[in-house]
Amino acid sequence: MIELDEQQRAAQAWFRSLRDSIWAMLEQLEDESTLPGSAGRFEKRVWQRTDHGGGDGGGGEMGIMTGRLFEKAGVNISTVYGQFNPDFAKQINGAAEDPRFFATGISLVIHPANPLVPAVHMNTRMLVTTKRWFGGGVDLNPALPDAAETATFHAAVKATCDRHNPEYYPAHSKWAEEYFWVPHRNRHRGVGGIFYDHLNSGDWAADFAYTQDVGRCFLETYPRLVREKMHRPFSEAERIAQLKYRGLYAEFNLVYDRGTTFGLKTGGNTDAILMSLPPLAIWE
Repeated sequence: MIELDEQQRAAQAWFRSLRDSIWAMLEQLEDESTLPGSAGRFEKRVWQRTDHGGGDGGGGEMGIMTGRLFEKAGVNISTVYGQFNPDFAKQINGAAEDPRFFATGISLVIHPANPLVPAVHMNTRMLVTTKRWFGGGVDLNPALPDAAETATFHAAVKATCDRHNPEYYPAHSKWAEEYFWVPHRNRHRGVGGIFYDHLNSGDWAADFAYTQDVGRCFLETYPRLVREKMHRPFSEAERIAQLKYRGLYAEFNLVYDRGTTFGLKTGGNTDAILMSLPPLAIWE
């Protein structure tokens, strides 16, 4: 167990608190659902990581819910540390000089049962090597895009960004547009949002506040989008469209997602890393 500094403790505590709030929010939506079956509840699985060098490497808590509204919802937190593999260290900001690292964060992916309700992804994290920064974002992934819904989501995200820096939304939404592109399918994974990395403005408290607000934006905005459509009936054709879209989602996460690569390269819990994959998907 390493000794965490004040900033590391504050970030770790925030991600845990946010996780607890998100679990409660999603379980409340499960209670409100009129779909058949019992309301889902999160099951927590604790895991420990062994460092590349063989010592203690931290760990995390994986939370999975299988419900009637959310076919699969995964919300994980982790705090890991140790040393990067020498080859991987060269790819990480500030690690080529010294392979030691610390990372704490939250990651979630939600796959609704109703294809009219959008899937969503959100993650935020703090990393420390010889440098210190925040990264993450939130993006909407509807199987059946709705222009009004997309506009509502982006307006909420933009308002969050603008409270901190008017340059954030243009830059971070463009980053998301580029990042969530699936080259082999020649299309985007979803309808965008924001993505940022290596955020170190020189004011740690301001960067942390922005990262916290990204989490709050998800917590406040996603339930509104869910409640708008969760009781609407859907057709078999819409369900098939959803399952086909999930195939695209899985392809991106397995081939291009940085978080997947980071987790696997640093000896994270494989089930927690791959919790983002949908429970059911089809390919043509």
